[in-house]
Amino acid sequence: MNYILAMVVALLGAMITMPFLMRLAKKIHFTDKPNKRKQHKAPTPLCGGIALYIGFFISYFAFYQDDFEKQKTVFIAATMILIIGLVDDWYKTKGKEFPIFPRLVIQLIAAVLVFNSKIAFSGFTNPFTGHYIELNSTVQFILTITWIFGVTTVINWSDGMDGLAGGLSLISAMTFLVAAIILKQSESAMISVILVGTILGFLYYNKFPARVFMGDSGANFLGFILSITALDGAFKQTTIMSLFIPILALAVPIFDNLFVIFKRFSEGKPVYQADRSQIHFRLAEKGFTTVQVVNYIMLISLAFSIASLLLLWIKK
Repeated sequence: MNYILAMVVALLGAMITMPFLMRLAKKIHFTDKPNKRKQHKAPTPLCGGIALYIGFFISYFAFYQDDFEKQKTVFIAATMILIIGLVDDWYKTKGKEFPIFPRLVIQLIAAVLVFNSKIAFSGFTNPFTGHYIELNSTVQFILTITWIFGVTTVINWSDGMDGLAGGLSLISAMTFLVAAIILKQSESAMISVILVGTILGFLYYNKFPARVFMGDSGANFLGFILSITALDGAFKQTTIMSLFIPILALAVPIFDNLFVIFKRFSEGKPVYQADRSQIHFRLAEKGFTTVQVVNYIMLISLAFSIASLLLLWIKK
């Protein structure tokens, strides 16, 4: 019952605050304007990230029972991610590009805060001997920071069509929820179910044709929380099978954006220079409609997620 209540509170938190935020965004012209890369027909509010943030943390502090210092750190780090994303979004509303360096610095600081709160990839169990192998602190730090930064980035880069980044994040959160139930991780299950509710509340307004966008603030926020959920859940179990769950649950954005990075690098382009290399743009160029592209990509993501859960169930 607590899980259901937590999901409903998160869902309503996002849904109820969204109309007010949309009106405010239009009033202050905090909107995404159409251009060559963006094919939406009219200026669209960029306030989805704020609603995601509000919905998630209302339920998080009401229902998630854990060390308050850890909760406070997650809140502070996520707030930093949201704010720098809002600054980036504000620049975009003015037709300008926000410098990459401040974003990198803030994201790295937020990741370090999370690591210092003991949310980290600490080791794994040797499948041949059954012995736990604890990684040294330097390796723990590198892997944890890389994971948080990487997932935050790939979810952001996947936000290119109505409902896509939200849909991929929803499938990942649901996968983490089922995995947490199988692994009997009640805390991880609670975070996952809160995230599911929050995203559902957002998708009500973001499904095609979208009435609101999550912006960089929302995409970075979702990626950041998903990365933490994996570290404090499946990665915490330390079995070899459990390590595959987050990677397969996020397989589409991870591997698609690795392809994008390689393509840009091979063409001599800056890695962070936006283009139309992602899978959703490539499918659209082949004649797929927005709904077809999103459904196709989500089906692939769902297949990877189901495969990861089946592996976990068989090996449990």
